[in-house]
Amino acid sequence: MSEVFEGYERQYCELSANLSRKCSSMSLVSDQEQKQQKLSEIKAGLDDADVLIRKMDLEARSLQPSVKAMLLAKLREYKSDLNNLKKEFKRITSPNADEAAREELLGTGMADTHLASADQRERLTMSVERINQSSERIRESHRTLLETEELGVSILQDLHSQRETLLNSHKRLYGIDDAIDKSKKVLTTMSRRITRNKWIVASLIGALVFAIVVILSYKLSR
Repeated sequence: MSEVFEGYERQYCELSANLSRKCSSMSLVSDQEQKQQKLSEIKAGLDDADVLIRKMDLEARSLQPSVKAMLLAKLREYKSDLNNLKKEFKRITSPNADEAAREELLGTGMADTHLASADQRERLTMSVERINQSSERIRESHRTLLETEELGVSILQDLHSQRETLLNSHKRLYGIDDAIDKSKKVLTTMSRRITRNKWIVASLIGALVFAIVVILSYKLSR
């Protein structure tokens, strides 16, 4: 959620609670000068609340659609609350406000109006809490998604490193195989040369034996 929106939200909730207390206490003020001062304070507070509502609206509409929808739902509750405060201010500034205040003190029908207003504020508070809980779940899901993404990146990096290791091992094995093939060729060549040399030596020995036999035969015949 936007920190800017949350700041405006806190200011509005504090201001709304303060205005509600002032409106409720107006029936207890009898001095006209004090009453006019409190009415001026309430009017200024309502103007400030209007400014905060407009700021929250602009901030909410500048955010992503998923967050925007959630914040605009909150904002509708705050606008409804502000309208009720304005109606209450209009009532206490009406020409028959003193008579209405006396009826309220006597426990007439205005008690139901205040009860309904308190009930609505309670529902507003519950709605805000539910929306805050939903926001927290969304933030938690976002954190989990980021952690999962980081884990996936780490796994991919490990797999890439293992792939490089396997490729290097394959290259080394290929080099060993090539060296073994060359060694086999050298040994085969040497074996052939040894075999050929054996035949040459055997031929020489046979020729010498044959020559000795011929010489012996020649001497014996004489």
